[in-house]
Amino acid sequence: MSDSLIEIRDLCVAFNGEQVVRNLSLDVRAGECLALVGESGSGKSVTAHSILQLLPKAGTRCSGSITYRGKQLLGASDRTLQELRGNRIAMIFQEPMTSLNPLHTIARQIGETLLLHRGLGGRQAQARIVELLELVGIQQPHKRLKAYPHELSGGQRQRVMIAMALACEPELLIADEPTTALDVTVQRKILLLLKSLQERLNMSLLLISHDLNLVHSVAQRVCVMRAGEIVEQADCQSLFKSPQHPYSRLLLDAEPAGEPLPRDARENVLEVNNLRVWFSLAGGLLRRHQEYLKAVDDISLNIERGKTLGIVGESGSGKSTLGQAILRLLESRGSIRFRGQALEGLSQKQMRPWRKEMQVVFQDPYGSLSPRMSVAQIIAEGLEVHNRLDAVQCDIEVIRALEEVGIDPQSRHRYPHEFSGGQRQRIAIARALVLKPALILLDEPTSALDRTVQKQVVALLRQLQERHGLTYLFISHDLAVVRALAHDVIVVKDGKVVERGASHEVFDAPQHAYTRELLAAAHPGFN
Repeated sequence: MSDSLIEIRDLCVAFNGEQVVRNLSLDVRAGECLALVGESGSGKSVTAHSILQLLPKAGTRCSGSITYRGKQLLGASDRTLQELRGNRIAMIFQEPMTSLNPLHTIARQIGETLLLHRGLGGRQAQARIVELLELVGIQQPHKRLKAYPHELSGGQRQRVMIAMALACEPELLIADEPTTALDVTVQRKILLLLKSLQERLNMSLLLISHDLNLVHSVAQRVCVMRAGEIVEQADCQSLFKSPQHPYSRLLLDAEPAGEPLPRDARENVLEVNNLRVWFSLAGGLLRRHQEYLKAVDDISLNIERGKTLGIVGESGSGKSTLGQAILRLLESRGSIRFRGQALEGLSQKQMRPWRKEMQVVFQDPYGSLSPRMSVAQIIAEGLEVHNRLDAVQCDIEVIRALEEVGIDPQSRHRYPHEFSGGQRQRIAIARALVLKPALILLDEPTSALDRTVQKQVVALLRQLQERHGLTYLFISHDLAVVRALAHDVIVVKDGKVVERGASHEVFDAPQHAYTRELLAAAHPGFN
C-alpha cells in the first residue's frame, strides 16, 4: 500500500452557516488516481478547493484536518500555500475563462508559472510552452503563443489550462471537471494523457467529475459524493461491477434518453444561405497574399418551426462561430432570413426588436452571468428591456422560470458565485427561456451539467418546445444529448458541413468518415 500524500479527516465546510461538506474523510495515495464523483452541488469542488485553501474567507467556516505529507494545510500561512500552489500541487479548474487572464497571451500566462516556480524564461520557457501545448493537443502550438483566451474555442481554452497545470510536473494534480468543455474525441485523449503522466511521473491525480462512466478507464479508486457526504468508496473495478449504494447505481445508469418530439412542420423559421465568417491572419508587410482562417465556409441550412437542428463537431470546427453569426453577434457574409425577414442588412439598432425572438444560452455560464447582479436581476433584465414589466410582474416570471429549470426560487437573490457550475448553467437557460422566444440558440447548454441533470434539461426543453412551439439551434459535442433532442443534424468540420440529414439516419448510418469517428469516440463499440 502506497503512503498517503493527502489525508483528509472529518472535514466540514459551511458557507454562511449552511453546511455543504459533512464529516468527510479520504486519502489520496502517492502515485494513484482517485476519482471524486457526484452531481453538481454535491461538494466535490468545495472539497478539492479546501486542499489548497482556495475557498472565499468571508462567510466560510472549515473544520477538521487536511494534511499534505504530514503538514497541516487548514490554517497554513500564505507563504506555505504559495510554495505548494501550482508547484507541488496544481489544479485544473472547471471554467477556464475564470482562470485565464483575458488581457494576457497564452504564452505569457503559462510562462508566469514556469518563471515563478522553475526560474525559466526566454527561449527555454518558450520551448517548454510549445512542448506543453503539443502535449495537450493544441494544433500548431507555435502559432498560438500570442493568442488571447477569447481567440480560442472552449475546448482549446481548457487544454491551455491543463498545460499550465502540468508546467511544473506537480506531485498532486487536482483536475476539477477537466474535460467538461471538450468534445468526445478529445475527452478520452486528455484523460489518458493525464493517466500516462500520472504513471510516468509517479504523480497523484485527484479527478473530479459528474460523469461516473467517464472515469472508468482512468481511476484506481472512486469516492461517490452526495449532499456533502461520501456515500460509497471502493476500487474502480468493484464499484463498476457491483455498486452498493443506490445513488452509485443511479449515476451509472444516467444517460440522456428519448427521441425528438414528432413534428410535421412546413414553415421555415430560419434560412441561411452561403454563410461565411473568415478571420484575417496577420502577416508580414511583404506578404502578397492575404491569408484567412475560414471558421465558417459557405454553410447553408434551414430550420422548420418547432423543430431542433443539431450542429455537431469537435472544438474549433466552427459550430459556435456559425451560431453567433446567425444571431448577428459576429460579422458575416451570406444570407440570413428569420421568419421571412432578411437580417444581414440590418444595423444593430434595427436588430434590437428581433433580439427578443432570438435568445441564446452560451457554453460558459460564469462568463455570461454578471457577478455583480443577483439571479433575479439577471433573469429579469430581459423582461425589463423587452416586455417592460413592473417589478412585481418581473418577480413572478423569474420565479416561474427558475421553477422550470429546477432552481429553488428562494435562492433568486443570491449571486452566481454562490451556485455550482451546473446550477449556473440552469440559471442561464432560465434567462433565455423567460422571454419565450421563437428561436433559441443553445451553445453546449449541457456541457457543465451532470448526467442526471442533463436528462432533466432535455426533458424540459422538449416540454417547452411542445408547449410554445419553440425552435432550437442546438450546438453540442455530446452526441447522446443531440440524438435525444434533435430532429435533424449537420456535422461540421473545419468550417464546412460534411454530412447532414435526419437525426436517426445520421446516427444509425453515417456516411462520412468524420461522423463515424465522432460516433466511435462517444461509443467505443461502434463500427
